[in-house]
Amino acid sequence: MKIAVLGAGAWGTALAMAAATRHDTLLWARDPAQAGAMATERCNQLYLGEVQLPAALRVTASHADALAHARAGLTIIATPMAGLREQLGRLTDSRPVLWLCKGFEAGSGALGHEVARAVRPGAAAGVLSGPSFALEVARGQPTALVAASSDAALCEAAVAALHSDALRVYTSTDVVGVEVGGAVKNVLAIATGIVDGLAAASGASAAGAPGLNARAALITRGLAEMTRLGMALGARPDTFMGLSGLGDLVLTATGDLSRNRKVGLLLAGGQSLADVLQHLGHVAEGVYSAVTVLERARRLGVDMPITAAVVDVLQGRLQPADAPLRLMAREARPEV
Repeated sequence: MKIAVLGAGAWGTALAMAAATRHDTLLWARDPAQAGAMATERCNQLYLGEVQLPAALRVTASHADALAHARAGLTIIATPMAGLREQLGRLTDSRPVLWLCKGFEAGSGALGHEVARAVRPGAAAGVLSGPSFALEVARGQPTALVAASSDAALCEAAVAALHSDALRVYTSTDVVGVEVGGAVKNVLAIATGIVDGLAAASGASAAGAPGLNARAALITRGLAEMTRLGMALGARPDTFMGLSGLGDLVLTATGDLSRNRKVGLLLAGGQSLADVLQHLGHVAEGVYSAVTVLERARRLGVDMPITAAVVDVLQGRLQPADAPLRLMAREARPEV
């Protein structure tokens, strides 16, 4: 199978590396200098400098060449959410396409499948998501993902392209649920990072300081928020107990490689959001999608207090130390 991966960030590079072990894979980088360096140095120094690219993986800065390569194969969009509409718009044929980005589009508030439906109505499309740090995928460490599409042939193509001894690919028809899980978990990971950062700053055993109990409560109630929003958008509730829901939430909220959790940790440590983003150097989707998640929830009448607290912290209306206090002060209610 011929595969083109559009986007040479950490996740796009890692997935292209996994695909290249068994298939003719071409990775497109927007920046010609980056593409040239990757081809020469055989690593993505910007994002995954410690891992060597497989010899079979080719890199190009020609978008046209990448699209031509996978005309009869599989095209995978690996840009951030902000680039999905542009990439879909550059596809002039009806080829099936998967995307890796997680989030709601700024401005429109649309999920990936809604963007695809507007740009390429009727074309087969889907999302690949799940608990996956790019570095571990690039190293060949065991990972499980879910490919979601209403098109069975596209799900089968995703399995054929990527399923291997190190990468297990499940399939789903619940595109909405898989996308909501992938988007909201990033926001919740910022919240968990704030709690962990406050615990580290004050000492987890200090009176009143949030600790492991608070982290567990936050993840669990965050999952409830995610599920409520997903169901309001038409998702199946069971999807949120799977890889793209609970699985991705636990990984992103607790893993040391999580950029979104790192945002929360640094904010709790007293850094400004501008300094945090400069420190990261990479995209943390939760920062950009938090407001959009909350706006969409409010239009649907869905209560998301953890998300609302994260938005207020990011926008400077709430100090990180006050966020857990605000959540704890909410009135008692049944657990739903």
